[in-house]
Amino acid sequence: MSATVFHPLARLLHWLMAVLILAMLFIGVSMVADLSPRHPWLVELHKATGLALLVLVILRIVLRLSLAHPPLPRDLPPLQRLAAGASHLLLYGLMLAMPLLGWAMLSAGGYPRPLQLPAIAPHDLQLYAVLRQAHGWAGYLLFATVLVHLGAALVHGLVRRDGVLRSMWPGPLRRGE
Repeated sequence: MSATVFHPLARLLHWLMAVLILAMLFIGVSMVADLSPRHPWLVELHKATGLALLVLVILRIVLRLSLAHPPLPRDLPPLQRLAAGASHLLLYGLMLAMPLLGWAMLSAGGYPRPLQLPAIAPHDLQLYAVLRQAHGWAGYLLFATVLVHLGAALVHGLVRRDGVLRSMWPGPLRRGE
């Protein structure tokens, strides 16, 4: 028998990561644009949250591969099924790539890393510049992908009313769900 809703831990991780990712995107933009005395604090917050997100996305991938999850509705057209799968792969890839790019960028720039993590890239300022640009563009792509994901969830919840949004909604389920 397949699941009708995602496991409570999967739902908790989904919503926790959603809040943290949105916060990270806005912290990242603020951090780049703000050279006030709060800039160092924003940088440290960004690094710590990035590390937390790296741990959470690894846990989330393990859970996704090991726990049953609800299937897509049977009447979903093949192209939409393909788009759903591709967008989820892109989201997971970006959620994993963003903190790794940030870590590599710090390593290449010779900057301190959270918890004194080891360098994962050689100290090279040209590499740092490439990684910094890649981290920034990946952030824009992540933001766009999150918006598409949100739009699709709203279509499922408000237009199709097919249970897809409800399957990931936080909180206890109503009787009969």
